[in-house]
Amino acid sequence: MSHSRPGRILVIDDQEANLRLLRRILTEAGYRTVRTVSDPRLALDEFAAFEPDVVLLDLMMPFVDGFELLEEIKRRLPQDEYLPVLVVTADQAPQSRQKALAAGASDFLTKPIEVTETLLRIRNQLETRSLHRQLRHQNGQLEEKVRQRTVELEQAKYEILERLALAAEFRDDDTGQHTRRVGVLAGMLAETLGLESDRVHLIAQAAPLHDIGKIGIPDQILLKAGPLTQAEFALMKTHTRIGAKILAGSRFPLLKTAEVIARFHHERWDGAGYEGLVGEEIPLEGRIVAVADAFDALTHKRPYKPAWTLEQALGEIRQRAGTQFDPSLASAIQELSVAGLRSLIAATGSPAVPAVMPIESGQ
Repeated sequence: MSHSRPGRILVIDDQEANLRLLRRILTEAGYRTVRTVSDPRLALDEFAAFEPDVVLLDLMMPFVDGFELLEEIKRRLPQDEYLPVLVVTADQAPQSRQKALAAGASDFLTKPIEVTETLLRIRNQLETRSLHRQLRHQNGQLEEKVRQRTVELEQAKYEILERLALAAEFRDDDTGQHTRRVGVLAGMLAETLGLESDRVHLIAQAAPLHDIGKIGIPDQILLKAGPLTQAEFALMKTHTRIGAKILAGSRFPLLKTAEVIARFHHERWDGAGYEGLVGEEIPLEGRIVAVADAFDALTHKRPYKPAWTLEQALGEIRQRAGTQFDPSLASAIQELSVAGLRSLIAATGSPAVPAVMPIESGQ
């Protein structure tokens, strides 16, 4: 008797004599896992339970013919799975052969079968299936590596952007937490507005770059503890255009969003902002970050002011709804969890003191 061969073989034929013959041939050839089905009505259940590596299928059977079974077997297979079906039939009509091959048969054998040829064709089909499975496994591994690499590249991209934002912020916030807090709060506000998750993610990731243009502002202005002169304030205002210019021209949605935020986060709802845009003329991303930036400026110590309490900051934003801020966003921040906002404020640990005067977001 031959050595054991791998492969699960399902034989479907309504003639018991044919089944006994094929089982004997296959067993003597070393195939140990062979199942036979004589009632074609049970064939699909056996197919599902047995999970064969190759199917030997008769065509001319009562109740359910081989063509119907072949089509149903192929329909049930995953798109990327190769399962060979060898048609074994006494029907030698060319039309039957063509119909079977068109329905997905891998090979066609006519009865009475020639044993050596039959075994060779079965072996070849099993080897082909094995190669397909190896290829599918390798493709799966490759896809996983590509996915991991894509994640790594995305993480690297965001880290580079975060460090770029930190480079600009480091000059007047050596912790770099302001940019991170603004990003988190901008994402929270965008989500509260009901924006799509992809857009929420973009805004949260792009918002930390809102003040990248401060790279171009002299230290004596950026770090000045007292009020800015008119000329100094005019120069400070250029940081929005500088930031937009740094970020302009990218084909990536993240940097496009960051460009919009850098340019328009100092606009006011009433039109008294840097560019003079009014209401919904201001891009939504800019309006969102205007509130996030102002809230963070209010609740943290700056060279020109002490930190305000959470309640005072929320009250100030509510009071400025319709003038400095988009009313819907001034309302949205009031809806956020108090615990979440306190946790966000605590990122630097600067103690809050009673407010003494209203302020703008940043300078």
